[in-house]
Amino acid sequence: MKSKTKRKILMITPYIPRLSQSGGQNSSYYSIKYLSPDNDITLICLSPDNEGLEDVKKYCSKVIVVERGKTWDPKKVLITAFSPYPFLVVKHINKKFRETIQHELNTNSFDLIHCDCFYPMPNIPKTKIPIVLVDLTVEYAVYQHYVETLTGWKKLAAPLLWIDVFKLKFWETHFWKNTRTVVAFAQEDQELISKITKRNDIKLFQNGVDNKFFESKPKTKKSSFPSILFGISNMKWMQNRESVEMIIKDVWPKIKKEIPECKFYIIGRHAPDYYAHYRSEDITVEEADFDGKEHDPMYYYQFCWVLVAPMGSGGGTRNKFLESMACRLPIVTTPEGMGGIKIENYKESIICDYNKVAANTIKLLKNDKIRTKMGEAANELIKSKYSYQSSVKGLNQIYREITNEKK
Repeated sequence: MKSKTKRKILMITPYIPRLSQSGGQNSSYYSIKYLSPDNDITLICLSPDNEGLEDVKKYCSKVIVVERGKTWDPKKVLITAFSPYPFLVVKHINKKFRETIQHELNTNSFDLIHCDCFYPMPNIPKTKIPIVLVDLTVEYAVYQHYVETLTGWKKLAAPLLWIDVFKLKFWETHFWKNTRTVVAFAQEDQELISKITKRNDIKLFQNGVDNKFFESKPKTKKSSFPSILFGISNMKWMQNRESVEMIIKDVWPKIKKEIPECKFYIIGRHAPDYYAHYRSEDITVEEADFDGKEHDPMYYYQFCWVLVAPMGSGGGTRNKFLESMACRLPIVTTPEGMGGIKIENYKESIICDYNKVAANTIKLLKNDKIRTKMGEAANELIKSKYSYQSSVKGLNQIYREITNEKK
């Protein structure tokens, strides 16, 4: 029997897709894993190190890592001041990165180019090969919200930051308009991109979780005391830091007053860098990104009673929500938090106004029966609709439509 010819994909990412990270890197890793049976993938990524390289190599025919310099380089900040590009784009513009992409395009034949996130796009030379831009979140909206909510002395920097936001929106919109198609991670983002670009062909990628989260039996017993979790997240992402501060300021004091024995876990990449000063008998702050270690993400999902994550702004799909629901951990969040995940409210999770987050969390902590029932319902929802295996089928269909048109 003649073997099926695989599509040849050039994939470009601003990081090494890896298991040991939350968010976009994790999504990219699983996308590659489940795309690999039908696609011959050449991956070019920009990264300051080689962490996770061996894992992703298993699913690609070739992986090229181009070294990225320091993020907060004074030279890059200065360049941004005189550049038409925003800082997010400037720090990903790399001569070697562009030359490597050009070399692969010159020496190999590809059916399409897949680019995760818009900010590596200036490195892609002009080409007739169709480009699929997979935008994990609407970046300018995240940064705009950050500038709008600045307080105290930080407001002094607002005029300069607004310039960067305007540049960010301009270029993000430009690349939305000038690629073969754009793939959004949440329906709200899909609708926003369609409205801004006047395009009716913006695609939707249903983010998911690996089956290990909903098929494996729990290895960790629930804590013997009431416990809430914020995580598992990359704390360098400003939305996550804002959420932690919202909990510390308003939610945690109310919970602690009502349930004195409750404990709070702030878990995620770089968590100690930002929140070590909150450590106490009742607050644990730890890293948890390395899959399979003693305290990997699943440990905390299985150990804690409720995941609490009010979000100040939307965009994309929260991997931590999908993973925690798969692990039967109930969630309390705000309307901005549950983008891309369609739930029946108060059945599979709780979506409420910020001023009701503490009260809803307290109710869950005090009622084991409701928590268990909600956790089981969440697990069933993820199992039936949000596995990466089924999610990637949609991405493969987008590839199929484009490559058939090309032929």
